[in-house]
Amino acid sequence: MGNRKIGLRDVRILKPGEIIWDAAVTGFGVRRQRSEAVSYVLVYRTQEGRQRWHTIGRHGSPWTPDTARAEAQHLLGNVVTGADPAAAKKAKRQAANVSELCDLYLADAEAGRLLTRRKVAKKSSTLAIDKGRIERHIKPLLGNTKVAAVTREDIDAFMHDVAAGKTAGNAKTARKRGLARVRGGKGAASRAVGLLGGIFSYAVNHRMRLDNPVHGLTRFADGKRERRLSDEEYAALGQALRKAEAANIWPAAVAAVRFLALTGWRRSEPLGLKWNEIDLGRRTTTLPDTKTGRSVRPLSNAACDVLRNLTRSGELVFPATRGAGQMIGFPKLWAKIRKLGSLPSDITAHTLRHSYASLAADLGYSEPTIAALVGHKGRSITSRYVHSADAVLLAAADAVANRTAELMGDIRPDAQVIPLRA
Repeated sequence: MGNRKIGLRDVRILKPGEIIWDAAVTGFGVRRQRSEAVSYVLVYRTQEGRQRWHTIGRHGSPWTPDTARAEAQHLLGNVVTGADPAAAKKAKRQAANVSELCDLYLADAEAGRLLTRRKVAKKSSTLAIDKGRIERHIKPLLGNTKVAAVTREDIDAFMHDVAAGKTAGNAKTARKRGLARVRGGKGAASRAVGLLGGIFSYAVNHRMRLDNPVHGLTRFADGKRERRLSDEEYAALGQALRKAEAANIWPAAVAAVRFLALTGWRRSEPLGLKWNEIDLGRRTTTLPDTKTGRSVRPLSNAACDVLRNLTRSGELVFPATRGAGQMIGFPKLWAKIRKLGSLPSDITAHTLRHSYASLAADLGYSEPTIAALVGHKGRSITSRYVHSADAVLLAAADAVANRTAELMGDIRPDAQVIPLRA
């Protein structure tokens, strides 16, 4: 139809398939679809010379001929400065949601394209934890929200929902008959928000949004586990280990618990330990890939005795009950051992690590020495101690292990341990 300044009467008389162009604003028009729907449109050319059709909106509140004309003028002003309203609208409509963003993040992480603060790729164990938090917390609460639409208020609501147990329940895992018990809580909420911060940083780097909505959010305090064993609990642990040996609980699991108590290692480290990483002659182990990178650890005579008493049945020092993989059933076996000593349920493998470090501090050893014994951060310090003062570290390892064995009732308090030459 001919050009005219569009009014309400023109909108009402439009027939299906007809369009009217406005005489006042170039490119502004109104058209009726084959149905009863009437829409206001704008046709313009980008700075690159491409013609675009942009739908302003359907007739009806808030769009009338006057309001749609004003919007068309505003959009044309933006086009002059380089904007492309039609492309922006299409991109917004096709923008990824949080669920798709998480999938992209995990794909790049698994391919080794995302680096940690230590400039290395994430470990498979870390990725497994990330996947669990994404599937059990992030996707159920934020998965359908567009990435660009997430606000700090959304993240704050997410954190409080996880803390309140909104995502709690049981979830199947990849393992056969595997079941994960999702409890939520403040600690889980803080760690899930921390992961979200990394995911949205990834989104910013890939220009999926301009800012990170997690930045500046006050999280719940992620309380550090400071639990340590008392003297009575050490005695109960020693008794539990002796009962476990008599009850024929998997010997490798019993030995792993004793080894953890005598070394202060992280739980995953002995479970992944291989025989070719141990030098019993020099009483050292070289762990190629720990939480803090490559780590060389001194071994006490007591820890070496645990290793010598094991039967070699493969490359792993502490093998699983079945198969050649790691001992994934260790938590259940540890629970059995703990119950034999009537130990509280809050005593974990990490408690043994913290107790070991605390005993070392009680004996007067410095923080660098303790860090070298248990593999804390600061690899340069650890490496320097092992290579230039290994005798000092070995003596410290013996002192802490002997005190541990004494508290567990494995040696008499007045006994003196004298290592014999091979």
